[in-house]
Amino acid sequence: MVAESVEKLCQRAREAMEGRNWERARQLYLQALGLRSDSPDVHYGLATVCFQLKDLHSAAHHFREVTRLDPLRAGAYINLGAVLNLLDEHDDAIPVLRRGIQLDPHRAEGYYNLGLVYRRKGQTDLAIQAYREAIRVNPRMADAHYNLANLLLEKEQVKPALFHYREAVNLRPNWDKAVQALRQTEAALVEQDQPKKADDRAEAAPKLDPNRILDPNVHGALLTNLHKATIESDNYGRHCLKILEGEIEPAIKELSTCLLYPDSSLTELDQCVQRFETAIQNMRSAQRSLQSSIEKLRTIGDRLLKC
Repeated sequence: MVAESVEKLCQRAREAMEGRNWERARQLYLQALGLRSDSPDVHYGLATVCFQLKDLHSAAHHFREVTRLDPLRAGAYINLGAVLNLLDEHDDAIPVLRRGIQLDPHRAEGYYNLGLVYRRKGQTDLAIQAYREAIRVNPRMADAHYNLANLLLEKEQVKPALFHYREAVNLRPNWDKAVQALRQTEAALVEQDQPKKADDRAEAAPKLDPNRILDPNVHGALLTNLHKATIESDNYGRHCLKILEGEIEPAIKELSTCLLYPDSSLTELDQCVQRFETAIQNMRSAQRSLQSSIEKLRTIGDRLLKC
């Protein structure tokens, strides 16, 4: 008679859980627990409900009761380890999760939760190993791919990280966080390849032989032009610096004073803005002249290298 009452209460609790009525489910499980306090199934159901209600300490207590009453139930150890991790009891979580994995090495969530613990402890290599095991057991675990990619990216292993971000997105296409991470990593890989291409171009470029002697009768005009272009670039550089110090900086200070202390400023805002814009235009013009002069230097230098 008592067993039937407990079973009926548990059935009603499960129905409440299906309707996401977590508080009602907890009350029903507590009634069942009052009738049979040594039932691991009742403790397991109650622990699950407490977890949904974010009552982590109660969830941990009832999962512990399950492991005491049914020491071979792997899921209870794995769930207990996950809760202990959330409670920042990492050192206790690790042996609990390892016991769950030992009882059932084919449960990917055991390795996954172990990876979460190691990650929070700052043990990156062990976390990577745990996530890899989770993926080995269940290649379709998107969260494991995503977390593994994050750690690989931290270790500057961009291409392996990119692979796992893509797997996560393939498994869960509408996962915005994973999609954004994938895009950022793809962009980072492009930037990473650019310096390499630049280095390859530099190696392919002709190099000046230090033992070569230039003939003034043959290369005199080029050398003269190089000298003039160098002086011109130096003058344009000095001009940019002069505008920066003599126009840009005073205009910024004047504009800041006018904006921060409008009552005490002796200058109208429109005048400050006009002076600032004029200074910026002067700087842009000077920068264009400097850039043109530098391009001229580069062209002359390339011609000398080919002589």
